[in-house]
Amino acid sequence: MGKIVVTAFVTLDGVIQAPGLPDEDRDGGFKSGGWTQPYADPAVDQRTTRSVLDADALLIGRRTYELFASYWPGADPADPRTVQLNSQPKYVASRTLQSVDWNNSTLLRGDVTEQVAQLKQRHDHISIWGSSQLITTLLPAGLIDEFVLLTYPTVIGGGKRLFNAGTPMDLELTDTTTAWTGVVISTYRRT
Repeated sequence: MGKIVVTAFVTLDGVIQAPGLPDEDRDGGFKSGGWTQPYADPAVDQRTTRSVLDADALLIGRRTYELFASYWPGADPADPRTVQLNSQPKYVASRTLQSVDWNNSTLLRGDVTEQVAQLKQRHDHISIWGSSQLITTLLPAGLIDEFVLLTYPTVIGGGKRLFNAGTPMDLELTDTTTAWTGVVISTYRRT
């Protein structure tokens, strides 16, 4: 059986909403988008590239799909992430999309936890990026096996959080490093 690995940019107070762009996700009146920008770092780039290249499939929600599909098909082909993301199977969990056009994308409908459990039978390493609603759906079902958390030295105060109340779990730290900008990069495996 394969594993599902969440790679997430997270603030010290647990927020994962809109890390990359100011207008990425304004849900709930969120005004702090783009909070990773002041912390660009080669160690962060190396770890995120490794997370992309390690996966043989991508599992994302609608908003992340729309963001990725608007960027990666036209991204620099010399970037190894571009080739990987454009060629690998992509599974999109959405209740609102009618179709997905990005190469090798499949729209998941119906019981997402059941479909994701089946995907774990077909793939060795499924990566999740962003997709906070999808993560909160999969956590109680025990379908997420690892977390690569890039914890940024900033406190936002409010927004969508990676871990919500109601899904306790124990995790084992398997790797950690600190970037020169203070971003702590840690890998946790669910025990």
